[in-house]
Amino acid sequence: ESAVPIIMLTARDDEADQTIGLELGADDYVTKPFSPRVLVARVKAALRRAYGDLANESVVLHVGGLHLNEESHEVTVDGQNLDLTRSEFDLLAALMSRPGRVFTRMELLERTQGEAYAAYERTVDVHIKNLRAKLGSAGDLIETVYGVGYRMRGNE
Repeated sequence: ESAVPIIMLTARDDEADQTIGLELGADDYVTKPFSPRVLVARVKAALRRAYGDLANESVVLHVGGLHLNEESHEVTVDGQNLDLTRSEFDLLAALMSRPGRVFTRMELLERTQGEAYAAYERTVDVHIKNLRAKLGSAGDLIETVYGVGYRMRGNE
């Protein structure tokens, strides 16, 4: 079963059709004529019911003693706050989002600088070197995969 909310939008407005639609699994039943604003509000309400209020949830990534909060842009290592540049933060967020996955230098460049950014792939190496230095002992969590790129060691 899917958690995707189903909203029936139809011209059939008699009570029997509405009842059948809801019994078949629809979460809401909207008949013509309808207001586009009301429809958008109903869609948002259905998504909120199905998935909660995701806009108010902050994403915190954890690997070892390393914690990254994407909403507040904070990184801590064993409780100590770190000051990272935007590029370092974005690199770390990309690596921590998928521990164990190898990211090529080009993938990391695109994720941190955007596709239109014209730079050498080795720019990532410099950012990784600086990031490892700032992370201290947690810098060992970032592994080099020779000839390919980098990965964040998974939670052990």
